[in-house]
Amino acid sequence: MTEEPGRKDSELGHPHSSMGCGHKDDKASLASSQIASFSHQAPSTPASKEVWKKGGRMFSILLAVHLALLACTLVSSGAFEKIAVHDYDVFFLLTVMMLIVIIWIIFYLAGTSRCPGAILGKDSHAGPIWLRGGLILFAIFSLVMDVFKIGYYLSFYSCLSAIKIIYPIVQAIFVVVQTYFLWVSAKDCIHVHLNVTRCGLMLTLTTNLAVWMSAVTDESVHKAHSKLKKNMTEEIFRWLLKVGMRSSSVEECNCNSQICQIFKNGYFWLYPFNIEYSLFASAMVYVMWKNVGRFIDHHSHHIQRLKFRLFRRTFFVGIMLGLIILVSGLGVLILYEVQVNSSTESSKKSQALTMYYIFNIVCLSLMSLVCIGGSVVYRFDKRDMDRHKNPTRTLDVALLMGAALGQYAISYYSIVAIVASTPRDTISALNLTYALLMIAQHTFQNVFIIEGLHRQPPKEDYKHESHQKDLYGLTFVNINAVSLRVPDTGSTLAAGAASGTEAMHASDLVRSLTAPKKMNWRRKFLREISMFLLLSNIILWIMPAFGARPQFDNDTELNFYGDSMWPAIVDICLPFGIFYRMHAVASLLEVYIMS
Repeated sequence: MTEEPGRKDSELGHPHSSMGCGHKDDKASLASSQIASFSHQAPSTPASKEVWKKGGRMFSILLAVHLALLACTLVSSGAFEKIAVHDYDVFFLLTVMMLIVIIWIIFYLAGTSRCPGAILGKDSHAGPIWLRGGLILFAIFSLVMDVFKIGYYLSFYSCLSAIKIIYPIVQAIFVVVQTYFLWVSAKDCIHVHLNVTRCGLMLTLTTNLAVWMSAVTDESVHKAHSKLKKNMTEEIFRWLLKVGMRSSSVEECNCNSQICQIFKNGYFWLYPFNIEYSLFASAMVYVMWKNVGRFIDHHSHHIQRLKFRLFRRTFFVGIMLGLIILVSGLGVLILYEVQVNSSTESSKKSQALTMYYIFNIVCLSLMSLVCIGGSVVYRFDKRDMDRHKNPTRTLDVALLMGAALGQYAISYYSIVAIVASTPRDTISALNLTYALLMIAQHTFQNVFIIEGLHRQPPKEDYKHESHQKDLYGLTFVNINAVSLRVPDTGSTLAAGAASGTEAMHASDLVRSLTAPKKMNWRRKFLREISMFLLLSNIILWIMPAFGARPQFDNDTELNFYGDSMWPAIVDICLPFGIFYRMHAVASLLEVYIMS
């Protein structure tokens, strides 16, 4: 969408965005002339500059699309035996991409960001501390996964390609460099080397998505092989590997030692953290790409020091109820893993599925009701809607709506299979209820989160701060005495009026003391809702991410769609559903802080 030339947070193209930084005086004069042009320059010149901005963005997008398609082709082809693309071919491509990104990040940190006038402003909405903290948490687990993977591959160095050992080493370096880069530069609005920076950021985004696709494919192949080994004999399993999906090249090597088994199981259990790290990094890099060449309107991007107060202004109901859901979900997950994945008895499998569906039905029902209640509370909220341009919020909304499509697809496929199948048993009824509630909960939660993200932060803490500071400092304050002194138009208030501030009436002064207490109940209610939904989404992320996937264990969908179509649907859609939960956690934390 074409931006208005008069906007201060739009970009003026630089006709000379070459590799050199230029002189400081030239950059200063260029920056001042650009800023002044927003209010004084004719619309024709910014319109012509806008064409160059669109052209630079288009070139970087085309680069990202071609690289993403190439990576997707290799990753998907490497998962099957009949296609002459091996997993080490995929690792080679990913290694080269990560090395190029590492070189560009070093160039950005050492060169581009240090140029005079390179960063004229920072986006206060981009890269909040809780998002960067989550990125570091996932980065730590990703590094542990790389250590496990290096140890596992070193056990077979004699029968493996060298690229399989080089790849996790390069990936560990890539995670460290990228995490530092995003921590220190996530808010940058860069104004030099525009096209190089755009292409570098898009290459970084594409590399993260390619690593994500590789991890998801590797995890899906591993789980498919594990189920085949559990349900079939060794001869049939080897025959299926020969005609169908590729087994990992380390299957041909012996892994008999205990330390080898620890490395093998460890890095597969840590895959979900690496998957989430790649997606979090991709989201932050995209916001940086949107901010390249952007001027910030400081009137709309004022920084408010919102503090994360977990144990203040809350009744603890949402936290306690959320912790009960979280602990109960962990217990259900452990029992599900033991009874389904470690046992071949059909009765235990049915009990585990029944327990899993009942827990999720209760959890999803509570979350849906709470989201509806939160939306009703928003109807009484007097805060204004924030309509300023905010790339971070736009991306959050797009990711919430887009990632929810994965779970929507799985639910609708399940509904069609259950309704069209006969006979219907208790598990089918629970599965149908679970699918319907999953659709409802995603819808209501999206409405609640999106409305919360578009609300202005509460103003009463800041609006009356100057007046309350002195008044609240008194141990005892006589409101009647204060109200009697106000109409006299004393020197203090008169001086304030003379300096351009409006004199306060007695009733306004009294209201400034009591207003926060009257507004507290809405904010407390919204905080309780946000914290409960946050903890509930955490357990709903943990369960499918760490093995509780009834889509593979329920025979209704498998019998209806077949053993090849239904696993493919789940493998494609489920990663988006898992990512939705973690992104909802980050968004709900922001809603909690903004309430």
